Amino acid sequence: MALIKEFRQVPSDAQRLHGPVTCGYRAFTVDGQRVLQLDTYGSPERKILGKISQSIQLDAEAARELLKIIEESFPNLTR
Repeated sequence: MALIKEFRQVPSDAQRLHGPVTCGYRAFTVDGQRVLQLDTYGSPERKILGKISQSIQLDAEAARELLKIIEESFPNLTR
């Protein structure tokens, strides 16, 4: 699990679409800090179905930065 504190654009030649999975989310407060947690679950072929593969956490600052990145990446996205 990781609490994201910084986003950095990185160059990459790999441009491959990954297989679809489910992402669960929940928001909670720890020591007065609001956190959004995203959990991805493995593919149906995984040995242990329903097991969390990755978890990331965002605080308010990271969520604001991610919103900017999303708006830049998808300029035609409307609210």
